[in-house]
Amino acid sequence: MAVVKARQQDIDMLARLLRAEAETEGEMGMLLVGNVGINRIRANCSDFKNIRTIPQMINQPHAFEALQHGMYYQSARDRERRLAQRAVNGERNWPAKFSLWYFRPGTFDNPGPCPPTWYNQPFVGRWKKHCFYEPTAQECENVYNTFG
Repeated sequence: MAVVKARQQDIDMLARLLRAEAETEGEMGMLLVGNVGINRIRANCSDFKNIRTIPQMINQPHAFEALQHGMYYQSARDRERRLAQRAVNGERNWPAKFSLWYFRPGTFDNPGPCPPTWYNQPFVGRWKKHCFYEPTAQECENVYNTFG
C-alpha cells in the first residue's frame, strides 16, 4: 500500500529520477534515492515543508542535480518503475531509512570521503559512492514518526 499518493506519471517521474541520480549505484542505490525522496514528502520539516507530492519533491529548486542532465529526461524503464513503486509503498533501507539528504563527494572515478555533516545534519552511512545524512530529532522529529 502506498505511503504517498502517486499516479502512474508520478511513478514514471520518480523512476527517471532514480536512474539519473544513482544508476551506477545499482538497484539498492536507486532505491535509497527513492527512500530519501519519499522521506522528504512525508517529513514536512527543514527544507521540505509543504512538499506533499512526487512532482513537488523532484522539482523543488536545487534539490536534485540530475534535473540538469539529459538522463533524467529519458523515458522511464520497467526496472526503475518497480523500484519507484517499492519506495512509494514504503520500503525503506539503511542508510536512507530516515535520511533527507545524500550526495556523492569527489569525482565520478574518485569518490571522496563523506563529511561528518551535510546541511548541518549528521552522516549516518554510505552506499557505494553516496553519503547519507539524517536530521536530528531537534531538526525534524517528524521524520522518525512517519513510519511504523
